[in-house]
Amino acid sequence: MSADNIGAEADIHCASCGIAEVDDIKLMECADCDLVRYCSDKCQQDHRPDHEAICKDRAAELREEILFRQPESSHLGDCPICCLPLPLDPNKYVKYFCCSKVICCGCTTSNMMRQFDEGLPLVCPFCRHLSSESEEEESDRQNKKRCEANDPFALREEGRTHFVDGEYERAFEYFTKAADLGEVVAQFNLSLMYREGRGVEKDKGKELYYAEEAAIGGHPTARCRLGCHEGGNSRYDRAVKHWIIAAKLGHDDSVQRLKGMYKSGYVSKEDFASALRGHQAAVDATKSPQREEAEKLLA
Repeated sequence: MSADNIGAEADIHCASCGIAEVDDIKLMECADCDLVRYCSDKCQQDHRPDHEAICKDRAAELREEILFRQPESSHLGDCPICCLPLPLDPNKYVKYFCCSKVICCGCTTSNMMRQFDEGLPLVCPFCRHLSSESEEEESDRQNKKRCEANDPFALREEGRTHFVDGEYERAFEYFTKAADLGEVVAQFNLSLMYREGRGVEKDKGKELYYAEEAAIGGHPTARCRLGCHEGGNSRYDRAVKHWIIAAKLGHDDSVQRLKGMYKSGYVSKEDFASALRGHQAAVDATKSPQREEAEKLLA
């Protein structure tokens, strides 16, 4: 180990007792910020009165950085077969409960056409699962099986089923389980439930928290709603940031809101043009000859 490395390690020390991170002594970062480290839980607890205020401010800064970071893609990600981004339009993809995959209509239709032409049984285009019961019964059975394994997608879909049936408390339970596992749509659904008071008491703080979590995960509608919240409170700079991020994920409604803000002078020409280019690029990325052919067949 070089002298420079030794010096760098010696600079890392416990904020409470001062012991340096060398050899076998490993320090842990503060759970809420990245400013200090501790050698033990006791040192962290002893230092808390001195660190609490600055920790809270730094944690808020880090949260802002994460919140306004442009996601690489929407929460839907890519089709697992063609590896192209999934479109935001729910009519252009299919959910498969056998493997908890979301597959674009291009790949789904291509698979079905091949099976029909060759007289093959209908199977999932991803995991090749063969349905032996009615589609609804099979989907329900497979989803419950995956719920037992704590599959986030399955838990979210089970929550959706209970929500549609008016069983809001049960829906809340399943959405919470899925959200805790990082399921973005479940996080957005929890935000709506806290807003409307369905299955849980209304809570503005938790509504915004789960909307932010969903937005960070790439959910453009959650991001757009956050923009509306900020705009409603006259924080137009923050609203514009949210709508630009959502627009660059291909969200049409956010583009329309940006147009209004541009006309009102709250968005610069450069930022508006950048958002439009980003929006078009996101939409174009979801297109392919196979998907266009599927749309014609399903029209």
